[in-house]
Amino acid sequence: MSRKRKGASDSHFYYKWLDKALCDLQCARLLLTYGGDVYNIAFHCQQAIEKALKGYLLFRTGRHYDGHNLTYLCRQAIHIDEQAFAEYLDESAALNDLYIETRYPTDLPFEINEHEIRRYLDMAERMFAAIRRELYAAGRPHRIEA
Repeated sequence: MSRKRKGASDSHFYYKWLDKALCDLQCARLLLTYGGDVYNIAFHCQQAIEKALKGYLLFRTGRHYDGHNLTYLCRQAIHIDEQAFAEYLDESAALNDLYIETRYPTDLPFEINEHEIRRYLDMAERMFAAIRRELYAAGRPHRIEA
């Protein structure tokens, strides 16, 4: 399903999804380097993998996947290529927890220390690299016909 908004819809170019994912990773790296808010770093890590997985699924299936659940998106990728994605299921679940908790105030404590944030960024960078390898192993970028 593709979102429609004011005459526009989500891109059908999978590499644009990868570009946006890379921007999120770059933001996370910059924030970490310059002492930025750990919750924003964590959110950018989650967003990077959400966009990268959506780009991969678009490339492989020709359709958009709505939602923000990284575990669901990773499972969809596993259905397509178990060997390439099975090892990332636990990491997708860990990053998945960062979507809501990092963006909204809660009454329950949700703390992230520097060690954890570095671990999240490492997870996101490794998953992104694996997804990028899968996408570009197929050749030059091209438009997916819907």
